[in-house]
Amino acid sequence: MTLLNGHDSGASTEKSFHRVRNLPGYTTPIFSGKAEQRAKVKVDVTAKGFIPRELVENEVDWFYSQLGIDDTYFQNESPSVISDHIIALFGAKILAFTKHDFSKLVIDLEKIDENGNGATFIHTSLPGLTSTEGPGANCETRIDSLYLDKSTPSECYRLETYRSVGSISATAAKQLRCYFITKCNFPSPPPPPTRADGRTDIRTVSDIAFLERASQHTLRVYQKIMWQAESRYGPVMEVYEVEGTRERRLVIGYKMGSTSRFFSALSHLYHFYQLYSARKYVEQFSNGFTIISLYLNPMPNSTGAPIEHSIFQVMKEASLLYCLPDNPFFRDSVNSGHAVQEATYAYCGWVFAQHFCNRLGPAYHHLRNILDESNPSHAEVLNDIKRRFREETFTRDSIAQVIHAHSEIVRCQFFSIRLLYVNFAMVHYPTADQTSQLRPTLSYQRLHTTQPLSDSELYDKIRRAVPNKQDLQVLESFLIFNKHVLKTNFYQPTKVALSFRLAPNFLPQGEYPTPLFGMFLVIGNEFRGFHIRFRDVARGGIRIVMSRNEDDYMINKRMLFDENYGLASTQSLKNKDIPEGGAKGTILPSLGAPPRRCFEKYIDAIIDLLIPNNSSGIQERHVDLYGEEELLFFGPDEGTADMMDWAALHARDRGAETWWKTFTTGKSAELLGGVPHDAYGMTSLSIRQYVLGIYKQLALRETDITKVQTGGPDGDLGSNEILLSSDKTIAIIDGSGVLADPVGINRMELIRLAKLRLPVSHFDKTKLSKNGYLVKIEEQDVKLPSGEVVLDGNDFRNGAHFRFKADLFVPCGGRPEAVNVSNVAALTDTEGKPHFKYIVEGANLFFTQQARLHLEKRRVIMFKDSSANKGGVTSSSLEVLAGLALTTQEYIDLMIFKDGKPSDFYRNYVKDIQAKIVENAAAEFHCIWQEHARLQGAKPRTQISDELSIMLNELHTKLEHSDLFKDIPSRKGVMRRAIPTTLVEQVGLDVLLERLPEPYQRALFSSWVSSHFIYRYGINSSTIDFFHFARDLSRE
Repeated sequence: MTLLNGHDSGASTEKSFHRVRNLPGYTTPIFSGKAEQRAKVKVDVTAKGFIPRELVENEVDWFYSQLGIDDTYFQNESPSVISDHIIALFGAKILAFTKHDFSKLVIDLEKIDENGNGATFIHTSLPGLTSTEGPGANCETRIDSLYLDKSTPSECYRLETYRSVGSISATAAKQLRCYFITKCNFPSPPPPPTRADGRTDIRTVSDIAFLERASQHTLRVYQKIMWQAESRYGPVMEVYEVEGTRERRLVIGYKMGSTSRFFSALSHLYHFYQLYSARKYVEQFSNGFTIISLYLNPMPNSTGAPIEHSIFQVMKEASLLYCLPDNPFFRDSVNSGHAVQEATYAYCGWVFAQHFCNRLGPAYHHLRNILDESNPSHAEVLNDIKRRFREETFTRDSIAQVIHAHSEIVRCQFFSIRLLYVNFAMVHYPTADQTSQLRPTLSYQRLHTTQPLSDSELYDKIRRAVPNKQDLQVLESFLIFNKHVLKTNFYQPTKVALSFRLAPNFLPQGEYPTPLFGMFLVIGNEFRGFHIRFRDVARGGIRIVMSRNEDDYMINKRMLFDENYGLASTQSLKNKDIPEGGAKGTILPSLGAPPRRCFEKYIDAIIDLLIPNNSSGIQERHVDLYGEEELLFFGPDEGTADMMDWAALHARDRGAETWWKTFTTGKSAELLGGVPHDAYGMTSLSIRQYVLGIYKQLALRETDITKVQTGGPDGDLGSNEILLSSDKTIAIIDGSGVLADPVGINRMELIRLAKLRLPVSHFDKTKLSKNGYLVKIEEQDVKLPSGEVVLDGNDFRNGAHFRFKADLFVPCGGRPEAVNVSNVAALTDTEGKPHFKYIVEGANLFFTQQARLHLEKRRVIMFKDSSANKGGVTSSSLEVLAGLALTTQEYIDLMIFKDGKPSDFYRNYVKDIQAKIVENAAAEFHCIWQEHARLQGAKPRTQISDELSIMLNELHTKLEHSDLFKDIPSRKGVMRRAIPTTLVEQVGLDVLLERLPEPYQRALFSSWVSSHFIYRYGINSSTIDFFHFARDLSRE
């Protein structure tokens, strides 16, 4: 949002808006055939016979002359339709007369073009009030859903709506509200660009009808709004004062389709401040932008704040509506005194409570201490109890009921939610610049009408006023939320979603044993998301969690944070020998929401809290209780692999000049110098070291090994596993179906699919043996060579990994916890013999911990995900290092492809990365194998892997805070080994040490020392061993 002259506190001053002359923004059409049409209408009304003949002329003349309907209506409609509308209006008057209540006089007329060219809606309307029943109650929401929300440049609609000047009868104060929707007609072919500076000329992207009707002033205003909207991701808003009147015009520009139900939500907003609209326009442009213009006036005899003040509050709160236009706590209570800010706070607290009210409590933890989690039956009981607690204690609806119950003005004199909002706002509301002449906003003034309470006073008041224990727990969660928000973009006007940086120390240690370093909560209209990290310097992927149906969505919503924590925890174990600790982000789109739009809003909202408070021109200062600069490193994960480029470039556009290169990994190599894992097989190189390690230790020949694989040739891990291996693969299960052949699937055909990145559904079935088969997920009643009939291909695929037996199982894809304590027994036969001898877990969290331990008890040689698939994180870490170490110009010259080809530096750097991956994976494999042998199998490899990761992370943390880093010779010796040779030779070690941020240097130093020490001396190493190791750090 742009507030003019840089003023962004929304106050009322002459400098914070434009003055315009009192002239129409659009030319009023003059319908030259109006008199002739009126005569035809009189004839038609008379012929239809409903209105007495002697009254026809009076009714028609009054409709044409006294109601004040714009000529647009008469020009667009036929005499027959107009006569029907006049008869309907007359009939409504008769009905109201018979009821002896002219307040019941209701008009509801509509005509929707069956060919999709537009529509007309006309209904009775009282100015300044949001209708809760009758035709006006849902007219604008229907317009949103039918015509505005789904707009694209190829199919969009412009809207004109105005209020009639006259009342619908002498005895009723209601007026007619008319809406005219027409399909946009853009010139084809589009006019050529007219500006040398590359900026869009609004005339080249406008609808023909708009250009005919808009005044030159309106074109200038919209042109400015468009240029501002093109330069940023969020909405742009400006206010215009009409000279000689109290009318204010609010103009809003934003990217087409970036919000929904916004037009109707704006009506709720200005009605809240006792304003009404004389006219409203929605214009669409072929370059993908929407501009809304509202002509607002104060209600006669208004008891609200003067429009001179309230218009800026409308503008400020419109940015919240843009983020959450469908907020039930505002829509459901628009006439009950809830401002948008308070309703938005209630919504955010509602989301927070959904995730953090359903804690398990002391009874669960006492039971867990009694039971043995390594016992599958005990673990299953605990998991079932945990699931039921999560599902049944506090539901989404029950939390909403508590919020509604404790925020209604009419209920009692104590409004819990309002006091909680004041408690939040008194901390996070940005204070105005003392040197400015801006007056406090209405929202700031409102804060001081309610006496703020301290946390303890507020808790005590809530406790006394809320006798219900469950209600109290919900309201307590709001107070917890308030106390742990360190910074937020809540009051920034440029936001596209709401973001909160939380101190995560409210999480119960019994449920989340490893404490988090930082947490972000992001809330948008069509999604919610988290980002959590275990150390200051941390990295992990951003995952989009998609839902197949409503039930799936509700499960994903309940488990989102727990899944995020589990993924980040696994990432932390996996990141054991790189500088960055574990982190992860998750985004849960609503059903039907575009995943990319959710991702872009998530990224933009987090950047709001990362860029410095003094960034010029794009945001209002936020209150920063954290007080330190934060750097986040994001990577690709499920659903986001093709979005990393956008995030990096968007960070650069937002002003992150020093860290945009490192903000994301997995960027495209040619355009942004990324190092793609799939192209260079980074993750698979690590997995292969474990597979090859098993073969070497057990003297096995790969070509004799049978293998089952989940994750097909269309994926990163699946395709590279096929290309790097030479075993006899008997089954591959992927998203498209199940491919199996007991004599081994034709390898040349698999290689073809892997190189083309095609799923198994594209396998040439002529290359199967007589006992081989392919079952696609969409197929039904498929007869297998054995005679078995598969009733449903999707169900068959979901359980296929339990039906095959082979030497080796390598999961390279699949949902988390695909094998868990309740189904792991299906991986053993009736005699208790496991289906697989060796398992290398390539996919994250494919097995639960209990399932891994269950299989290891049955002598399966198993290496878990956090050890086996860490190659990708090593590659990403070194991609980050290059971004930190190189200047922008060096990065462009050395990392970004020229004419589609990489530089020698890039090729050598990739080889260095691959060598580091192989070195680290082989070292960890050897360490785990040796420790298992030393203990003579008494401890499972899964447990050894976890203990190794924990030991490495603990030693890493101790070293970061030790004095060893301050020893310059040791530091230089470690850095020379830790940083790839290609980078050291290009930049120079001393220059690198000047450029790299000190927190990153400490992390890099500590990770290299901890991993190389433990891998060399083992888990059972001593302080004497470390003394000998540290003594050699400074050597060349």
